[in-house]
Amino acid sequence: MELKKRIVIAVDGFSSCGKSSYAKLIAHELNYLYLDSGAMYRAVALYAMRRELVRPGNAEVDEVVKLLPEINVSFTRSTGGLITLLNGENVEKEIRGAGVSSIVSEISKIKDVRKHLVKLQRKMGEEKGIVMDGRDIGTVVFPDAEIKIYMQADLEVRARRRFDELKQKGIASDLDDIRKNIQERDYQDMHRTESPLLLAEDAHVLDNSHMTFVEQMSWFF
Repeated sequence: MELKKRIVIAVDGFSSCGKSSYAKLIAHELNYLYLDSGAMYRAVALYAMRRELVRPGNAEVDEVVKLLPEINVSFTRSTGGLITLLNGENVEKEIRGAGVSSIVSEISKIKDVRKHLVKLQRKMGEEKGIVMDGRDIGTVVFPDAEIKIYMQADLEVRARRRFDELKQKGIASDLDDIRKNIQERDYQDMHRTESPLLLAEDAHVLDNSHMTFVEQMSWFF
């Protein structure tokens, strides 16, 4: 695919579909900037966690909302890939830790947090030339995105992919537990009050249940 002008590409879909990997590949091929929306929520979660305003299963919503005006999340490129910056601080490694992973869902469901980050995300997209993945990119963040992709895959395929990924990292896991976790995340993503996972009317559906990355890239280009 040859693009005559720089555009916004939105990649939405279910967990463990390979959205991030796919979006990164597209961005690399087009020399676009890949933006990880999930990392932005993790950065806010880290900011709140450092101030002891959030813990697994609970967040002091009003106090978190008060902090939003002083929170800025941005990205920069490095030889190792994209780096997430929290008020200019490199937090890429810290936001991927177990501590943030255990509380990010409490932050992402706060309406005002989502509004704050959507503003930042739209600001990043003003100059075009970006690929962003998430759950509501094509429906809420960039409803006018020139290309929208909605990714899906069979539950069993996603669970096995996640299991294999953890195994390669040397992390012990249980396939049944992973399957249950994915099912729960699917339900939460589709039924949450704020910005649920929806299929945009003009999105191109990519079911990659039985596709290699090469085949997925051929599908796009």
